[in-house]
Amino acid sequence: MKMEDVARLANVSKSAVSLAFSGKPGIGSDTRARILQVAEEVGYVPRSRTTGAAALKVERSLMFLVCTNSGIVLEQYYQQPFFKELIHYVEERCRQNGYSLMFSTIDVEFFERDTRVIREEKRSDGVIVLGTNLTRAQIHDIHEKLPNLIVLDTCFETLPVQFIEINNVMGAYQAGAYLCNIGHTSIGYIASNVRIHNFNERRRGFMLALQERGIDILEERILAVAPTILTSQDALKQQLTAYLDKGYTLPTAWFCECDYIAISAMKTLGELGIRVPEDTSVIGFDNINESLIVSPELTTIHVEKERMAALAVDLFSEFIEHGRRVTAKITVDTHFVERKSCAAPVSYKH
Repeated sequence: MKMEDVARLANVSKSAVSLAFSGKPGIGSDTRARILQVAEEVGYVPRSRTTGAAALKVERSLMFLVCTNSGIVLEQYYQQPFFKELIHYVEERCRQNGYSLMFSTIDVEFFERDTRVIREEKRSDGVIVLGTNLTRAQIHDIHEKLPNLIVLDTCFETLPVQFIEINNVMGAYQAGAYLCNIGHTSIGYIASNVRIHNFNERRRGFMLALQERGIDILEERILAVAPTILTSQDALKQQLTAYLDKGYTLPTAWFCECDYIAISAMKTLGELGIRVPEDTSVIGFDNINESLIVSPELTTIHVEKERMAALAVDLFSEFIEHGRRVTAKITVDTHFVERKSCAAPVSYKH
């Protein structure tokens, strides 16, 4: 029995069978389950790519664990720009350190069941958890079942767990300071309608920058939209239209809690006939690749995704190779990236 036979019986491609056995993203959970079931029924066992003396070497492996939901981390998370870049850097660092990387997904609706299955399988030497959308209680529960883990992209100070997070407060503070420094005093805020640690910290940092400069954001200038859509959003269009219909003045600048929201906002503003940056400036957060493709190019906050990935894998190296295991909370600083979606307000230019 060959891989081609399993692919034919499961009505999928050979590459899909390979993804199913490697645990890598790229196929849906239903497809993966069907392939594995077919393989079990026909007694197919994938051959190891390593033979001879090399096969005697114990290969270390790490698992990249993702909890999916409908709010922030979608089932096709590996196609979302921020996570796609982060995963790429984790894979590269694992390759450099000689580790294999497997992928596993937990459906938040079946959290207890899925975490229990992963614990029982014991498939890896350590686990890198994408913590973006997870609560403190969920991370605590994962840690109870999988103690050798590092959590990326969030932080809860009171948990005895390794965390590597973005300095969200610093990044949003940089954005707020920049807008104020180029003359903006009439500023709007477009938030995510799904709240997570990162967005709460960004709001805190941005508001701090404005407060230090004596600037307030009016409540009616705080809008909320879906954080995972790169196209224009009817919900945002309705909020902006309602705001303008009440006779309010359009803010000269908007801070958006992530690049997804910023790109969506620019497209929505364009459909309303509002020019960026001539009529209003827009600034994002994350510096995803798409921020260079949109027109005008997006001013944003760069997140050191490569550095975060390297830190996660290297911390495992210290434990696996040298037995060093001291939990720490690591915060990786951001830096500001000025592009073409921001300009000084017209009144300030004269």
